[in-house]
Amino acid sequence: MKRKDDPRHTERVEAMKALFEKSFRPQADLPEGSVAQLVFENRQKIDRLIKKTAPAWPIIQIAPVDLTILRLATWELLYKDKKEPYKAIVDEAVEMAKEYGSDTSASFVNGVLGSIIKEGIKNQ
Repeated sequence: MKRKDDPRHTERVEAMKALFEKSFRPQADLPEGSVAQLVFENRQKIDRLIKKTAPAWPIIQIAPVDLTILRLATWELLYKDKKEPYKAIVDEAVEMAKEYGSDTSASFVNGVLGSIIKEGIKNQ
């Protein structure tokens, strides 16, 4: 993340907040064609990969904010059409985890995303 007012950062934070809300209010609408909607549509595939790369942490035990950040970053790494460098995606996810998660969120997110890059990219 270069700056908090960077449009890519703003879009990620907005997507993360919308997905977080959707996890607590399933009836909440996601804007048509938004990043949040695209992540939500792919969440089952994304969750399978998270389960595979973080087997010590069942999905229901992962903090909702951490899970939301992992889903967003995993979608960017594997499913987004116009990809950014892996390092930029992981760095942004870690920064969001520091800002919105707990004291351990950043290292957890970093570790899981590192495993997803190793595991997920080769299986795509």
